[in-house]
Amino acid sequence: MHKARKRFGQNFLVDEQIIADIIRVIRPEAADIMVEIGPGLGALTRPLLQRLNQLHVVEIDRDIIARLEKDYPQDKLIIHAGDALKFDLAQLPVPLRIVGNLPYNISSPLLFHFSDYFERIYDMHFMLQNEVVERMVAEPSTPAYGRLSVMLQYRFHMEKLLDVPPESFRPSPKVDSAIVRMIPLPASEVLVQNEKLFAQIVATAFGQRRKTLRNTLKAYLTENDFVQLGIDAQLRAENLGVAEFARITNECGWRD
Repeated sequence: MHKARKRFGQNFLVDEQIIADIIRVIRPEAADIMVEIGPGLGALTRPLLQRLNQLHVVEIDRDIIARLEKDYPQDKLIIHAGDALKFDLAQLPVPLRIVGNLPYNISSPLLFHFSDYFERIYDMHFMLQNEVVERMVAEPSTPAYGRLSVMLQYRFHMEKLLDVPPESFRPSPKVDSAIVRMIPLPASEVLVQNEKLFAQIVATAFGQRRKTLRNTLKAYLTENDFVQLGIDAQLRAENLGVAEFARITNECGWRD
């Protein structure tokens, strides 16, 4: 039996009903180009391969890779050995469907990494810490809404699908988990000219989230700018939607 490795953030899904529920919401079709991130002991790998012609997996643990090579035909399971944070999705055909039980210790960096490839992606289904999923789907002016919400909602429509209790895993994590679906928005809805500036402004605004926009964004906007944009300078970052942050960015971008 493979021992879960803490340094890889491994918690293996063992609840058969939850596994069946996840496969049901993913709805894999035989010809799908699907990538599983961190297949682990194959809780999702096995039922996915029963429905797919072929499955790509990205795995960093050499012992798990050896098991996968032994347990599955190499023409059905294409193994990419290495760190998912460094994996180049551009080497695979499109449109991609990405699934996985993401290591909770690097879930946010992984989400940002995959978002860089949003134009190549059809959809993504991930198991994540419930708190992270709640932040991803949060609406403005709610406690969970923050930088992660804005940066991902800029790229994706997201929906929380399933709650997954700790006892569904071995070893059991100390947190609740959830399944989230992410569908890339049409390119026409991604309306920021300078994405690097957008990320900087969002990070700055939420860097001191209890302060007003007048204070947090004073390096970017004057009092008159706020008036021209129709945004109340007394609001905080958590009160602005993605569209408002996009307007601020584009206003600043025109000056460069």
